[in-house]
Order: sequence, then structure tokens, then C-alpha cells
Amino acid sequence: MSDKGLPPNPLPKEGGDIGSPGSQAMAGPALGRPGDGAAEPILRIRGLTKRFGGLVAVGNVSLDLHVGEVHVVIGPNGAGKTTLTNLLSGDLPPTSGQVMFEGRDIAGCSADHISRMGIGRSYQKTNIFLPFTVFENCRLAAQSRTPHAFKVFSRAEGYGEINRRATEAMEAAGLAHRAERVAATLSHGEQRQLEIAMCLATQPRVLLLDEPLAGMGPHESQRMVELIKKLTAGHAIMLIEHDMDAVFALAHRLTVMVNGEVLESGTPAEVRSSPAVQLAYLGGEELLHD
Repeated sequence: MSDKGLPPNPLPKEGGDIGSPGSQAMAGPALGRPGDGAAEPILRIRGLTKRFGGLVAVGNVSLDLHVGEVHVVIGPNGAGKTTLTNLLSGDLPPTSGQVMFEGRDIAGCSADHISRMGIGRSYQKTNIFLPFTVFENCRLAAQSRTPHAFKVFSRAEGYGEINRRATEAMEAAGLAHRAERVAATLSHGEQRQLEIAMCLATQPRVLLLDEPLAGMGPHESQRMVELIKKLTAGHAIMLIEHDMDAVFALAHRLTVMVNGEVLESGTPAEVRSSPAVQLAYLGGEELLHD
């Protein structure tokens, strides 16, 4: 059967080539996934469902996230990808199903509680404090994890642990050289990096990244792919992305959603060769341009 929906080689996204399949930045993940029988998933999702009246936005979705893996979720508009992310982050309560984080069911917990437990997320639209510097953005994120109240007239520089976490987050996101830059003056790609840095300042173990490459040019896309690869070592990552170069460069596991349900899930090679996926996308480009 034709591979028109899932090309043998990742296609460049519209508007520019972000690197050939052999380029270092866009090279695929290494073989031998940590999640293949080597460890229990840190996040186990079973039968997750969200209904809005008669509309089933997410229906009976099950998948696992492992530390050391990037699990990419793709599908056409209205497939339920962002709704799924909102359910995992606590931005929406599920209608039914389980979200087991380190063995504990957190389905229905509030967003701030889930964040404090160790699940961070980014949004489709950049969510940062534009008037503040990069360091101040990261410090605010780190400060949100401090259990005690702050004294109104204390000097912020005196909170050493918070400043250390903010600095480490900037370094991990590749923004240490931009620490004193006001966020509004950063490029679009750097603002997306800053949002990830703010997530890192909260010390998550799971990262839910919703279209982190959206609106980026070739150079910024490559830089974001490299950043996500670097972060994979210490995190379980669920990535929603439409750039198919990035999808096949990053994915250890790939899940295709259609109409709120999982159509197929497996390795990129398994999904690419799936008759169900090929039938769903044969003759169209929805999978590539969600």
C-alpha cells in the first residue's frame, strides 16, 4: 500500500527545509528504548475519556510515557490531541478513565497540584511574562514550588535555592546568555525555549509539549529539536507536533489520533506501515498538516 500519508523519508514542512534526514540535528532517536520492558512507565493512561455533552472529544485513550522517551501524538484537526494534553495537565477534568503517575491516580486533580507533583506543560500559544527578563520568568516559575510564604520586603536575590533552579533551567534550555533580556525582545523561537525553561524550573519529571515548533523557521526548528533531544535523558516527554521532520527525528513512540480516539500506536516504523493509518490518510495530507 502507498505511503502517501506517512512518507518513507520525513518531508520538509511548508515554508522551508529544516534539514535532510541525514543531518545531525534532525537525526532520529537512538535504538534501544528505555521503556521497552526495562522500566515501568512513569505515566500510565487507561481509558481516558472526555465528553462535552454529546461530543466525545477524547474517547477511551490509553498510552504510556517512559522516562528517556519522546512519545509523539499526531492527527488531524479535532483529533483530540490538545484536549488529551489538557486532561493530563489538569486543565480539564476527565469524564472517566485513569491517569496513573508513579502509581497514583491523578485523574481529576487540579492543574497546580499536578504541576507540583512533577508534570510540566507548554501551550500552543506562548505563555510567558513578556515585561520580565528571562531570569525573572524562570525565577517566578521556580518560586511557585517553594512551600513557605515570602516576606514582602525580602530581597529576591537572597533566595539562593530559587535562583539556582532558575539559573539551571535557563542553562538547560540554552538561554543562559539571554538571562537579562526582556522576554518581549526575544525571537519567537527563544520565547518558546523560555516557556520550556519555566517548565524546567518547576523540576518536572514529565513534560507535555504542545506544538513547540509552531511558527518557527528552519534554524529555530533545528535548535528546538536539539533541545528536546537533550531533555529526553531525564524526562518522559509527550509531544504534539505537526512538523513531520521533527516527528520522525524525535519519536520513540508514535500515536495517531482520529476523532478523539487512538487509531494506531507503536514505533514510528510500525505506525508508518499500519494499514489502518494508510487507509485513513490515503490521498490526503491531513496527517502532515494538521
